[in-house]
Amino acid sequence: MGSARIVGVDLARAIAIVGMMAIHVFPGEETPGAGGVLYAVAHGRASALFGVLAGLSLGLSTRARGDRRTAARTSVVVRGLLVALLGLLLVDAGSRIAIILPYYGVAFVVVLPFLWWPARRLAVLAGGWLVLAPVASFALRAVYELPARYEQPTLGWLSRPGDLLQTLTLTGYYPVIGWAGYLLLGLAVSKLDLRSTVVGTRLLGAGALTAGGSWIASALLLGPLGGRTALSQVQDFYGTVPTDTRWWLAVAAPHSGTPFDLLHTAGTALAVVGALCLLPAAVTRFLQPVAAFGAMPLTIYTAHVVALAAWPAETTTVLVVHVFVGVVFATGWRLAVGRGPLEIVVGRVASGAAALVRAPRLPWAA
Repeated sequence: MGSARIVGVDLARAIAIVGMMAIHVFPGEETPGAGGVLYAVAHGRASALFGVLAGLSLGLSTRARGDRRTAARTSVVVRGLLVALLGLLLVDAGSRIAIILPYYGVAFVVVLPFLWWPARRLAVLAGGWLVLAPVASFALRAVYELPARYEQPTLGWLSRPGDLLQTLTLTGYYPVIGWAGYLLLGLAVSKLDLRSTVVGTRLLGAGALTAGGSWIASALLLGPLGGRTALSQVQDFYGTVPTDTRWWLAVAAPHSGTPFDLLHTAGTALAVVGALCLLPAAVTRFLQPVAAFGAMPLTIYTAHVVALAAWPAETTTVLVVHVFVGVVFATGWRLAVGRGPLEIVVGRVASGAAALVRAPRLPWAA
């Protein structure tokens, strides 16, 4: 696929970032006008797209072979730790947002053994993971009576490693036990030729079928097959569902973390990536500022969180300002420097760690 950036992937990241911004800014689907519609469309889907793209980026950046694999693994671990630490710092910044970065950082490490699996095997693993991981989570939380935890971990939690690990993997807002499936799916996609029209079409079709099929299956289970009668009122979820009845695993509500939720949102992510990779060059040429915005997700996400902590208004104006300023900054920075500032810092630290592993041993150190 060459070394040049794939514009469709950057555009997909831009959509994911804007969707997450909308969820952070607007109070809910009851928001009047276009804000409510945008919230409803982005809820659960934007963060899943972000996760699939995180896996895709890992796959594109770790194509090393032979003795370079150890260095690449080291780079991924260091990158994951830095992203997780940044997330803990952002929680300390006082934002009301449920920060996703600590969970993503841990997910980087979880998918480490699978970085060089072929596409077909990764696709099978990702599909099985998205279906079975929520069931495993449900069983573990039921057996050990682990309630959902909505307190966000901060740097202070490093002194409570047990609570931190449990929250990030099982009971927090974005439990890694399920969300790692998104990264595995992204790894599978990274093995494909995303500049191929055939590949883009297949991703779009497979994503649409998966998203639609999982949603219909959930509706059938909850409706004609009687699942809803066994549930208390279906409400908003934040990472997990209750464990009083297995029927909760049949819901497909955003952030419920069930098989149907994960499959639906994974399908929408595939469809978005496929559709944007199908855009002709004549169109993407005019979308370069948007692509620049999507090419520095860590920087834009961090700036958005900090800005929203300082100006927490729930208005369309806030969203427009964040997106507009982000696009202008990203475009100027990309023209003048290239990679985003936080991407440069994290990349250099991770590359430095990888270089230490890759460096030949001196004779007297043997």
